[in-house]
Amino acid sequence: MDRDLSDDRKRRAVFLDRDGTLNVDREYVGKAEDVELVQNAAEGAKMLAAAGYVLVVVSNQSGIARGYFTEKQADAVDERLAQLLAGRGVTIAASYRCPHLPDAPLPQYAVDCDCRKPSPGLILRAAAELSLDPNASWAIGDRARDIAAGAAAGCRTIAVDPVPPSQEAEDFGASEPEYRARDLVDAAHYVIAHS
Repeated sequence: MDRDLSDDRKRRAVFLDRDGTLNVDREYVGKAEDVELVQNAAEGAKMLAAAGYVLVVVSNQSGIARGYFTEKQADAVDERLAQLLAGRGVTIAASYRCPHLPDAPLPQYAVDCDCRKPSPGLILRAAAELSLDPNASWAIGDRARDIAAGAAAGCRTIAVDPVPPSQEAEDFGASEPEYRARDLVDAAHYVIAHS
């Protein structure tokens, strides 16, 4: 019986939301100097990497479509986040973002796309480009859309408490996460224990 060996080369990953999960959510983070790691984010990410998971950031960034900051500024934010994590011994394999918003004021970003979470496009694109197996992977984020995107891509899911805390409770609806964690260290312990 012939077997597709390409599946053997696929790796497991953790697809991490950015704002509120890895860095403090300041509404729209558009400046590198505004990036501040969430407490325990680097420690949790380091635990996941040590357990053999490729770390990939997947993030909606509608601030671009709204004209709050440019893609170049968003690149600088992603680079700063990667630098801060690298300084704590954590390597991010890649960052993927959706700059779109269907009713965006900037027409070039007014797109009804498949990459804006809760759609799974960012995760599926990262999986294809980095040879990752979504079915052996996890998606972790602080919002219902992060959990829905992960579930739609075939990942197991964990919701972390957002930083800063949200004024309203997230309604996960049909996409209830497998686990609700206090922070990324708590999430990492769960992933490692349940892999």
